[in-house]
Amino acid sequence: MSNLPTELKYAKSHEWARKESDGTYTVGITEHAQELLGDMVFVELPEVGDTVSAGEDCAVAESVKAASDIYSPISGEIVAVNEELEDSPELVNSGAFTEGWLFRVKASDEAELENLLDADGYQAVIDEE
Repeated sequence: MSNLPTELKYAKSHEWARKESDGTYTVGITEHAQELLGDMVFVELPEVGDTVSAGEDCAVAESVKAASDIYSPISGEIVAVNEELEDSPELVNSGAFTEGWLFRVKASDEAELENLLDADGYQAVIDEE
């Protein structure tokens, strides 16, 4: 069983979102997703200022096994990206829920969060895979 922090919201496509104190949402991929992908070798991130829609692919995680699109779990404006991943993509493997975050979004419609799963719901999704 993967580690699933209960304070996060999850997309069925294996991204997580965490509300920050400034009202933005930090997004990353789950521990389960990084385990499936294997060792990260490159992460392509969106540009700060880009506008994304919920469910839209906006980043790519490339591992030794495959390249995988990353989908934004919520709509809004990209307000930050994790620049440390440029030199250290393995941070996604070592801390999928911490230092391996991908980008931050200023949500345009926080009601979209109701479409995401809680930890138990996400666990049920990965149990079915």
